[in-house]
Amino acid sequence: MTETNLNTLLSHRQQFLGFVRRRVQDQELAEDLLQGAYLRALKSEGTPQDEESVVAWFYRILRNAVIDQYRRKTTESKALSAWGKEMEAEVVPAPELRNEICACLSKVLDQLPANYAGLLKSVDLGERPLQQFAAEQGISAGNAAVRAHRARAALRKQLTRTCGACSEHGCIDCTCRSQNISV
Repeated sequence: MTETNLNTLLSHRQQFLGFVRRRVQDQELAEDLLQGAYLRALKSEGTPQDEESVVAWFYRILRNAVIDQYRRKTTESKALSAWGKEMEAEVVPAPELRNEICACLSKVLDQLPANYAGLLKSVDLGERPLQQFAAEQGISAGNAAVRAHRARAALRKQLTRTCGACSEHGCIDCTCRSQNISV
């Protein structure tokens, strides 16, 4: 992009922002979309040469940015709706079954590395959001997600070792029960 084209786009900033604001209700979102469109324009290799063409070209970029935002929002809404329906149908285990499960888990969690056990106790048993856990630990959300995946895999493996078939079919007569593990 030439300096002239960039200056032209910057001189029309208020009109561009007004265009986006009329299409999205959130002022901060409008600013974000405009900034994203500027970045897209800077990275683009096929920039028109004259001033009128570059403005029209940029309006197309803005229109596409707004359309993409609505598509993301629609997709997110559908996913949240599906998740909400799934959560409504979820069955909460009876307290005695939960205590039995927790007894097995307590024993097995103590055998896992401390960082895995801490994550599982906080996020899965304590129902703390993974993002909150990540912030408290000073790690990225992506890193926390990977750590959670590995911790759950280690827990699964250790449960199978400790409880055998009971880890898949329920504690019927396993070592966990015979050792009278209490929570």
